Amino acid sequence: MKTFIPKVLAALEHKWYLIDAEDQILGRLAVKVADLLRGKNLPQFTPHMNMGGYVVVINAEKIKTTGNNKEIEKTYFRHSGYKGSEENITLQTMRAKKPTEVIRLAVRGMLPKNRLRDDFLRNLKIFAGPVHPHTAQQPEQVKL
Repeated sequence: MKTFIPKVLAALEHKWYLIDAEDQILGRLAVKVADLLRGKNLPQFTPHMNMGGYVVVINAEKIKTTGNNKEIEKTYFRHSGYKGSEENITLQTMRAKKPTEVIRLAVRGMLPKNRLRDDFLRNLKIFAGPVHPHTAQQPEQVKL
C-alpha cells in the first residue's frame, strides 16, 4: 500500500474550533490548540502542509497555572536589539496587561520552528472574555 500525500490544498476545508480556557491549565491547553492548528486530529495529516483549522480561544484571562510560585517565577524575555533594552516580564504582570499574549506565546512554543509557524498563528484567535466576533463561522465546541 502506498503512502497517501495530499497535493491540493484548495479541496481542503478548514474547520473552526471554539475552546473555552476557563479553569484550564496553560500548558495542556497550548498542546491541544497547537494540535488543532496543525491538523493532527485529521486522518490525512501531513507534517509539511497547513492542514489544520481555525481555533478561537475565549476566556483567556481565566487560565490556570500549576505550581506554587509560577505567577512570580515564570518570566518572558524581550529584547529590541539595542543595548540595554532587554526586559523580563513576570507571568503575573503579563496576565494583567495582556492576558491573550500568555496563551499565544505558549502555543507558539508548541508549534514547529519552521516557515509554517506564522501561518498556524494567523489561524489562532484569542479573546480575554467570553465574547468573540466569529460566531458567524459556527465554530465547533471542543471539550478538553
